[in-house]
Amino acid sequence: MNDHVPSIDYSVVIPVYNEAPTLPELCRRLHAVISPTGDTWEAVFVNDGSADNSLDILLDLRAKYSFIRVVDLSRNFGHQPALAAGLDHASGRAVILMDADLQDPPEALPRFIERWHKGYEVVYAVRTNRKEGMLLRWAFSLFYRIQTRISRVKTPLNAGIFSLIDRAVVRVLQDMPEHHRYLAGFRAYAGFRQTGIEIERGSRYDGQPKVGFRGLVRLALDAIFAFSTFPLRLVLLGGVLISSVSFVLAAAGLYYRFVLRQPLFDWTFGLSTTFFLEEFN
Repeated sequence: MNDHVPSIDYSVVIPVYNEAPTLPELCRRLHAVISPTGDTWEAVFVNDGSADNSLDILLDLRAKYSFIRVVDLSRNFGHQPALAAGLDHASGRAVILMDADLQDPPEALPRFIERWHKGYEVVYAVRTNRKEGMLLRWAFSLFYRIQTRISRVKTPLNAGIFSLIDRAVVRVLQDMPEHHRYLAGFRAYAGFRQTGIEIERGSRYDGQPKVGFRGLVRLALDAIFAFSTFPLRLVLLGGVLISSVSFVLAAAGLYYRFVLRQPLFDWTFGLSTTFFLEEFN
């Protein structure tokens, strides 16, 4: 954690996984945004165990652009852990989180900074005009609405990781002990003065998503379980229901056996019920 007074104005944290074709264009556009400002910048690229030559390209780009820093993880840990590693290495008074695939346009960074100068400690992008396929757009929309309905923390709709967070918020996020993180949710949970800006979602530069369906499902489950007790209540309700039915059947079985002197169910019913409950557990 960086407890010293930051000497850099802005840090941009970017997780990278197999983004070799995109990196030169991303750095070119970042440089075009950064160079006219007169502020001090750094871009912390976190190589999340890429299997292509992303690391080599980042090292070459670091020799060309002085604002680039490279963090190389020992293996692929996933999108959210890579973001957390980037936060730990960022030194700016404000930290901007964005993806490397150019769906988060670097040209939007001045808009985040403008809101930050107005006193907002968290400025997040509200994504509009997503370019994914219809099924994926529907899945994202469904996830955000389910999360909003059942979560204890009200996260904004269509707000992903693309955001600016103040150094004070970074410190709060770093102090949170959770290992399975959903940073967009923790960002909302942290409080502070927050606002959103609408930003059109760009197309992927190379057209191929790096996070598969299973990865998206895992991230969605982390988000739901981290900020809602609804799944636990659902499991508890299921346990109570099964226990209640079992008690009623046991009482009826005893009544039939000792009062009516006949079995309530035959042995095939008992065997199938046992198999069902064993599979359920």
